[in-house]
Amino acid sequence: MDSAIISILAFIAAISILVAVHEYGHYIVGRWTGMKVLRFSIGFGSPIWSRTSGKDQTEYCISAIPLGGYVRFLDSRDGPVDPEDEGRAFNHRPIPARIAVLLAGPGFNFVFAVIAYWLLLAGGVMALKPAIGDVTPGSYADEAGLNFGDKIVAVGDIEATEWETTLVEILNNLVADGRVPMTLENEQGRQRSVVLDVGDDRTRLTEPGLLFDGLGFEVWQPPAEIGTLSPGGAAETAGLRVGDRIHAVNGERIRTFNDLIAVLAPLARQRVTLEYVRGGQLASMDLTLDEHEVDGEKRGLLGISLPQTSSDYYYRQTFTPMQSLLAAVNKTWDTSVFTVSMLGRMITGDVSIKNISGPINIGQIAGESAQRGVKYFLGFLAVVSISLGILNLLPIPVLDGGQIVYQVVEMIKGSPMTERAQMLGQQVGIFALILLMSYAFYNDISRILS
Repeated sequence: MDSAIISILAFIAAISILVAVHEYGHYIVGRWTGMKVLRFSIGFGSPIWSRTSGKDQTEYCISAIPLGGYVRFLDSRDGPVDPEDEGRAFNHRPIPARIAVLLAGPGFNFVFAVIAYWLLLAGGVMALKPAIGDVTPGSYADEAGLNFGDKIVAVGDIEATEWETTLVEILNNLVADGRVPMTLENEQGRQRSVVLDVGDDRTRLTEPGLLFDGLGFEVWQPPAEIGTLSPGGAAETAGLRVGDRIHAVNGERIRTFNDLIAVLAPLARQRVTLEYVRGGQLASMDLTLDEHEVDGEKRGLLGISLPQTSSDYYYRQTFTPMQSLLAAVNKTWDTSVFTVSMLGRMITGDVSIKNISGPINIGQIAGESAQRGVKYFLGFLAVVSISLGILNLLPIPVLDGGQIVYQVVEMIKGSPMTERAQMLGQQVGIFALILLMSYAFYNDISRILS
């Protein structure tokens, strides 16, 4: 299936799932607090499917525009309330109940993220230790003395156990003062301290995709080095030896073992030109690949495996059910704090606002994660769900956070805000969202054109 179609379908699926979760939070807490629900809609515009049920005859529908959703409560501001429904309108319920309903939407997004991470962690996960890959000559990393294979022991005072938290700390230090202090351990087990100093270049490096290129190093991946040879396999038959490092296949540069697997996959039983490094000297040979079957697909096979030392860079995290739940809660919290921190730093100009993504970029990421498998798509949903929760808590009148502000003002002054004030707030909120979405679209288009 065409990648564009997959991206569109994955985007629609992601938005529909997360909006359903968000709106269900409003819906169920509204019912618990005694409010009457008139409609629960996934999507906007004309319904393409609907069903009415329950003693309140709530209309459940799927609408034509799959870019959001809403729950419509009975509200006396929209028209008269029947005597039998007196006290069940949203604006007739106590203010704490209204605030609870407004908080429930974002709250359910955070709960969804916890559940998603719990499912991902429950069976244990293989983790890649944070380590340095290829270093670009003359880069910040090169000037600081980083070398291929160095393990990152700590960033500042924070222990580095896996890449996600390590990346967060690198960004936090980078944005703070342009200096990233790191403790490294070389392949011989010796530790040393270095400082990546980017100075005033720090804001530019926060632009999407520029961090590692800008710092001048790649994430360590197993090099395409031969650890063992399969007896009678294509590599052994052609004369390759343990310790040889594959440099290129049919002229395509190979940097990691994963690169090699990806390049060989579609070349089953084909003759290829392979360049390799032995004893510091570059050589080449022609050989015919073997084949093996994976999920019914025939893939090219060279007949080699990784060196044993590569296992030093991997470890398996295992959890009991309770440990995985606690880890999921912590992961959700850490991601939320980091997201809020980055939003605040965008406002102050310390982080590039090019990080704001619109539906085009989100759709592309959704498609890529969906093609990589259920686990990747679930992880993507967790991150977007957290972002959706945080976005809706912003004090913008058309969002949940803005409506909560209205309720708090009413609680303090003892009466609702005037219609004029609310209308002005709505207009400001709509303008702010249009401005935000316009910039998000601009970023998406700029990424495509570049």
